Amino acid sequence: MTASPVPSIRSWVADAIQSIEADFNRSSDAHLLHVPLPGVRGVALYLKDESTHPTGSLKHRLARSLFLYGLCNGWIGPRTTIIEASSGSTAVSEAYFARMLGLRFIAVMPRATSAEKIAEIAFYGGESHFVDSAAAMYEESARLAASLGGHYMDQFTFAERATDWRGNNNIAESMFSQMASEEHPIPAWIVIGAGTGGTSATLGRYIRYRRLPTRLCLADPEASVFHRHLADRSVRAVAGPPSLIEGIGRPRCEPSFIPELIDRACTAPDAASIASARVLSRRIGRSCGGSTGTNLWAAAEIIAEMEARGEKGSVATLLCDSGERYRSTHLDDAWLAQRGIDISAATAIMERFFETGIFTTPDESRG
Repeated sequence: MTASPVPSIRSWVADAIQSIEADFNRSSDAHLLHVPLPGVRGVALYLKDESTHPTGSLKHRLARSLFLYGLCNGWIGPRTTIIEASSGSTAVSEAYFARMLGLRFIAVMPRATSAEKIAEIAFYGGESHFVDSAAAMYEESARLAASLGGHYMDQFTFAERATDWRGNNNIAESMFSQMASEEHPIPAWIVIGAGTGGTSATLGRYIRYRRLPTRLCLADPEASVFHRHLADRSVRAVAGPPSLIEGIGRPRCEPSFIPELIDRACTAPDAASIASARVLSRRIGRSCGGSTGTNLWAAAEIIAEMEARGEKGSVATLLCDSGERYRSTHLDDAWLAQRGIDISAATAIMERFFETGIFTTPDESRG
């Protein structure tokens, strides 16, 4: 009788899972930062700093979960080529785990992805495969996986199911545990952007599972489809120029996005996201990426409303990744000027919010 190859593959999978778990145990939990708001009296703002993960972003959690999900489902073996569609950060984190397991990794990304992210993928041994638009990533990733006999990780489908939303030190359990000793330990609101929708699903499910009164706000770029889908479920895609804020906002409604878990949506123009990230970076002494700016813009709207009503409480959101990943884009004034992006008005609005607690949109400011 011919010996079955299954035991050797099972042994490799067991070793791979052990390696990922060991990496998890070596990594300290992401810090929870209290953000000073000089002009706000009754509401506290907190940032969970996901840039402290080994690969520098919130997507480290997702990549770890997707690899464990693929391994435990029998989709990933010792010679599997890993393919992913990504705007950059997930690909950086997946390249890290692929190198850990000795697997080839190919990221399928828009050509406009920041040079810093492309360099980080290469640092971890990953390869970059470019497409002309974000909408082309999905089909090209599936084609590559089929032609190479590899596995398409498909974060946009599997993000919401790869993470154990009931606990296991996921981002929700971690955030609420860290806030337990604060003056207002149960946030009135958590503000979160959506790229895959996996993190908003984890937070929304955990809030309901723990029977918490916290509400969930989607912070969404103006060009994204998600806030449109929340308003009208028949809207599942949007045409036009994409958002410049990498990692959140999508042209199509992704399978992992669960709208029923979202209580409200706040939108941000790209200029507002970039301006808010810059203001926050100066205020807390940590470099912040554009998606963190989107979160802050939405959080400011909510906090100002609470303050105006005389409410007391807390609002929590995420510092998704470092602005250093956007040194050649969002942090470059010449890059902004080439695209006709003026952040001066949004910068003034955000500075005013910090100093007075008053938040007005550009239209309201002119009115």
